[in-house]
Amino acid sequence: MKALILAAGLGTRLRPLTDDRPKALVEVCGRTMLERTLDTLSQAGISDFVVNVHHFAQKIVDFLADHDNFGFNIEISDESDLLRNTGGAIRHAAPYLSGEEMFLVHNVDIMSNLDIGWLTGRASSNGALATLAVSVRETSRYLLCDGAGRLVGWTNVKTGEVRTPYDNLDVTKCRKVAFSGIHVISGKIFDLLDDYPEEFSVIDLYLDLCKDYYIDCAECPGLELKDLGTAAAIAQVKA
Repeated sequence: MKALILAAGLGTRLRPLTDDRPKALVEVCGRTMLERTLDTLSQAGISDFVVNVHHFAQKIVDFLADHDNFGFNIEISDESDLLRNTGGAIRHAAPYLSGEEMFLVHNVDIMSNLDIGWLTGRASSNGALATLAVSVRETSRYLLCDGAGRLVGWTNVKTGEVRTPYDNLDVTKCRKVAFSGIHVISGKIFDLLDDYPEEFSVIDLYLDLCKDYYIDCAECPGLELKDLGTAAAIAQVKA
């Protein structure tokens, strides 16, 4: 299985650390976010990677070359011309991912104790178009799923906004779960992207498709997750 590491973001919340480098090359306890993510996924048996780049793109290319790709097979999905958001990044990486039965997507600034093998195993057997690692934790924006874990909508509890393809969805009967930024996607997804613009969110895509396709919200009990998108969050990491 290949993994797409989303590393193209501007890292605005990390400024000034990202004034002269991409977020992926910001160090956490002496190791870059990119290196840590590669190591985490390799422990699950993944050795083929696609890394998307935009902000200081050449620095990521040079960093990987200087380290001989850390012994992995790594291809670069170059978004130097346009930052395409998460959904657009997946479609732009199609030349490297098409033909795969499924592939994993992982945000470069997420650190967790998720058992990647558990997630890929579930995705291999559930028949879903996408399998999203989720957990019950406090946030302002939640995915909504039914009792079987099928994605049915999204809500922002601060604003009261609800998005769903279903008429008269009763939000009170839905389970609210938080997305981890880690998901496994069927290669069939590429057949469904032709009508989307260059830049779009993968969550918008999932909300468009969840009525007609099974999107599995795979709840991970005990999931501990840290978003390394701020200097304060990085300072809390001990190892």
